[in-house]
Amino acid sequence: MAAFGAAVCASVLLLVSLSSSCKDEHDCLQHEVTFEEIMREIQQHNSEMEQTEVDLGDLLDDELSVDKPRMVHPPTDTGPRGFVPRSFGGLPLDYPVQFPLGRPTPDNIQAICLHGDHRPRYPDSYFPRSYFSKQKRKAAAVNNAESWFSTCCKGNQTWGEEGTLCCATQAWEHSVKLFCEADSSVKDRLYKCCMETGNKRLNCFSQDSPNPNYEPTEELPVEPLHSPANFNFERAACSRNLMNPFNLRAAAANPSTPQIADINFPPGRPTKENIDSLCDNQMLRPLYTTKCLPSSGYKLLARQVKTINRLEKGFKHCCRVKVRALSCAKLKWRMEVNKYCSARMEDQAGFQCCVGKKGKDRHSCFRLSSPDPHYNATAATEEVPLGKICDTHKIIKNRFHVGFSLKAFVKQCCPLPEENKTNCLVQKLEEMSQSLCSSNKNHGPAVRRCCKTQSQEGISQCVSNIVTDAVSRATHIQRRKKKKICPLP
Repeated sequence: MAAFGAAVCASVLLLVSLSSSCKDEHDCLQHEVTFEEIMREIQQHNSEMEQTEVDLGDLLDDELSVDKPRMVHPPTDTGPRGFVPRSFGGLPLDYPVQFPLGRPTPDNIQAICLHGDHRPRYPDSYFPRSYFSKQKRKAAAVNNAESWFSTCCKGNQTWGEEGTLCCATQAWEHSVKLFCEADSSVKDRLYKCCMETGNKRLNCFSQDSPNPNYEPTEELPVEPLHSPANFNFERAACSRNLMNPFNLRAAAANPSTPQIADINFPPGRPTKENIDSLCDNQMLRPLYTTKCLPSSGYKLLARQVKTINRLEKGFKHCCRVKVRALSCAKLKWRMEVNKYCSARMEDQAGFQCCVGKKGKDRHSCFRLSSPDPHYNATAATEEVPLGKICDTHKIIKNRFHVGFSLKAFVKQCCPLPEENKTNCLVQKLEEMSQSLCSSNKNHGPAVRRCCKTQSQEGISQCVSNIVTDAVSRATHIQRRKKKKICPLP
C-alpha cells in the first residue's frame, strides 16, 4: 500500500515537472490528463505493484492539466542566427522569436532597408516538428514582413523613400492581419494585441516591438526566406500624408513615379450624427472621372472612384426623402461597401477591410478607416458677408435647412441700400433668435441645439452661426459648377 502511494506521488511529480518545464503559457499546448493516462504511468514505473483504490479527485487536481512538450532535440539549425533554444538537461524549453516587428516610420525606414539581412529569419528547421505553434505563428509573421520589406526596398529608386515607406507600412499591416487571423483560428490564448481592432491593434503591436528601430542583431548575413503568403503593394492607396508638397510636385513631373490619389476613401458610414452634414455638404463634395488615369497601375483607384460616384448618386436620392434619409443612406452605403469588396475578391490583395471580414466586422472596418467620417472635410470655410443671403436664399431654402423661414429677412432687408442692408439683417436675426426658442413650432435639430444654450447671448450667436454657415455654403455652390474632376492632383 505504501509502495503504491509512493508510485502515485512519483507519477504526479513527474507530470508536474513536465508541466512546469513550459515557461510560456501562451506557447504551450495543453490537454486534460485522464485517469487512464495516470494509471499507465504508474504501471510503467512499477508493473508488479498491487493496485488499490485511488481518489480520482486528488489525482485530477488543477495542476495536472499539463502542457504537452515532448523530449525533443535542438534543431540542426542552431537558431535564426545566434539564437540557441534555452534548455535544461537536453530539453529545449523555448525557441525565441524577435516579435512583433515595429511599425515602419520615416525614422526607421532606412534601417529597415539597410540592415534587412542582419535581422533574424526563422526557417522550418529552427523548430521541432511538433508543438510551439504560437512561436511558429510569430516566426511566420516576421518572415512574411521581412520578405515583403525586401521587395519594397528594391523599389526605393523607383518611387523614393516616401513610396518605400508606404509599401513597408502596407506590408507590416498585412503581416499583422495574417498573424491575428491565424492566431484566432486555433484554440489557444489569443495574442493580446489581436484582441484590439483598427489603429489600437496596430499601435499595440508597434509598442510591443523589442527592436522598433530595426537595428542589426546578427553578426553575419542571414539567408533570405521567401514568403508563401501573397502581398501586392497598392501604390494608389498610399495615404496622402506620406507625401509632402515637394514630393507631390516631383511625382507629377516624373511620369515613372506613381502619383498619390486625392480622394476621401472610404466614405464615412451614415449616422444620426453626420446625416445633416452628409446631405448639406453634398454639393461641396466632388465627383471623379477615370479618363485621366494611366492605363496601368491604378485599377484599385478606378474602383474606389466609381464606388464614390455611385454612393454620392445614391445619397442625393436619399437626402430628398427627408424623413427616411438616414435609413436610406445607411442601406446605400452598405450595398456599395459589399459591392466594392465583391469586386475586389477578383484580385489576390484587396482593401484591408475586405480581406477576411464580413458583415458588421467589415462595415466597422470601413467606418474606422474613413478619412472624413463626419463629412466635414469639404465644408466651405470662406467668410461671406451676411448680405449675400439676398442672392442665395433660394439655394439655402432648397439645400440647407436652417430650421426657420428666411422670408422676413429677404422681404424687409434686401430692397434696402447696401450700406443699410447688413444692419437690417443683423437686427432681424437678433429678433428671430429671441422668438425661436419660445415658440411652439417644430424647428430643425440645429435650432433645437441652440435653444439648449443657457444664455440669450449664446442662443443669438448660435443662430447667427447657422445662418452665416448656410450663406457661405450656398455662395460656394453658386460660384462652382459641379463636374467630375481627376482623382490625381
